[in-house]
Amino acid sequence: MTEKEKSHLGLLYDANFDKTLLRERYRCQRLCHFTNAFYPFKMIHKWLLRKILPNLGSDFVIEHGFQCVYGDNVTIGDHFFANNNLILIDTAKIVFGNYVFIAPNCGFYTAGHPFHVEQRNKGLEYAFPITVGDNVWFGGNVCVMPGVTIGNNVVIGAGSVVTRDIPSGALAYGNPCKVKRILDPEEIIEYRGWKATTQE
Repeated sequence: MTEKEKSHLGLLYDANFDKTLLRERYRCQRLCHFTNAFYPFKMIHKWLLRKILPNLGSDFVIEHGFQCVYGDNVTIGDHFFANNNLILIDTAKIVFGNYVFIAPNCGFYTAGHPFHVEQRNKGLEYAFPITVGDNVWFGGNVCVMPGVTIGNNVVIGAGSVVTRDIPSGALAYGNPCKVKRILDPEEIIEYRGWKATTQE
């Protein structure tokens, strides 16, 4: 079994010396560098993003500062918006649904390291997938940790560290992130002429 196959099965694997993984990471690092360098040139920027993220839906915006590890482990639905400095540690699958909005400085981390010191010092790691449903809004500086599933129609408050699954329809925030209440689908506020879902 290859190290890549181990990573996709959630097993401990060594990413430090496997030639396939090293080659794929280096390719993605170069493309991320070029993508950010060409950010002012929107057509080139989007073309490069599609080179990094082959499973990218329609009508997307990913602002400057984007970084990921492999790219082909990410699936993004339609109408996706990510503000500056999105980080995707996609050593396992990361799946976003439709109409996902992400504020600046958010990270989605599928990778982790063993608690056992000897295993960790050997460079072993694991990876668990992250799944995000439709119509999800992440406030700024949110961290989503390995193995988390977030349902549909969810708001994650700024500064949250999401370590556990979040059900559909929830308003959740904090460190660790916890469900504070279920949102009313009709709940809106008038703000300078715009309608927006409330956040506490």
